[in-house]
Amino acid sequence: MHCFLTDESSERYLIDELRRAFPDGAHEQVAEQWVSSDAAMLDAPLAFARQTLPNATVIDIASINAAAGQLLAATMDALPEGQPWRLAVVPAYGFGNAGTNRCQLIAGAFRERLQKKRRALLRNLMTDEGPFDAQTSFVQLYLIAPDKGVLSVAPAPLPYEARRNVWPFAKGELPIAVDKAAPSRAFSKVVEAEHRLGLQIAKGDTCVDLGASPGSWSYVAIHRGAHVTSIDRSPLRDDLMRHPRLTFQQGDAFKFKPAAPVDWLLCDVIAAPERNIGLLLEWVRERRARRFIVSIKFKGDTEYPLIDQLKTDLPAHCSEFYLTRLCANKNEVCAFGIVRD
Repeated sequence: MHCFLTDESSERYLIDELRRAFPDGAHEQVAEQWVSSDAAMLDAPLAFARQTLPNATVIDIASINAAAGQLLAATMDALPEGQPWRLAVVPAYGFGNAGTNRCQLIAGAFRERLQKKRRALLRNLMTDEGPFDAQTSFVQLYLIAPDKGVLSVAPAPLPYEARRNVWPFAKGELPIAVDKAAPSRAFSKVVEAEHRLGLQIAKGDTCVDLGASPGSWSYVAIHRGAHVTSIDRSPLRDDLMRHPRLTFQQGDAFKFKPAAPVDWLLCDVIAAPERNIGLLLEWVRERRARRFIVSIKFKGDTEYPLIDQLKTDLPAHCSEFYLTRLCANKNEVCAFGIVRD
């Protein structure tokens, strides 16, 4: 059984997504923001899964020491010798800081047991949150009540193979970036997508920003040191319009084609989802950009199945691609990735 943590009130959207991908599977809501599934594979992205716990089990937690003992028993023989691994012991019940102290005590007691019985494992415990590689394992314990938890032990290379759904940070969440100098809060979507991809727009990169006004995505690229061509019917903020590394072209974002391939396609244009999906697929098929970050926006919830076209068509053209509802998203999902050479 796999368990998935969703955004609040998104359980049914994830269940629908799972049913479309795995029509013969059993998928159900098991608690608020929790869905279970017997889906066989986790490599295809699930846009409405905030975090995934592969091969999860529900455990009773009688005490701090009991939970630490169960973690030790589950990990001692499951993790590959001499390879890095990560640990997340996280509260997933109540409000505010509920359960935080209990989780910290469990994690501390677990480390004490590793110090006594498996020092080699403790030495290989990583604290960073970068993208998974094929050698890294991931152990997750989510407390869904003070006396109950969901435990997942995913030995390498499973976290890497399932990296489109298993995120290396607790709850699959990232803090929404804040920059009061940005033209709008939309800039945070680019920052979050970069973090999840493990790759930033770099100095000297060439970017096309479609539907750019008022300029938040161009703002990020310019501050990274990139050269940006921004396309919109309306101009960007004045300071961006004057910037020497920005070229503005007034016009239809859907008709623009670069004279040569660029490093990044950025697109947060407000349009029907099928239009943005078609635009992205056209750009990757024709290799117009090496990397992309594209928003797919919705009205209501009946259009969500349209994203399945991206799951079907992007793998043939991309060496890496993700499709997820960002923490910074509203009623939209974000597609981002790397196009094959």
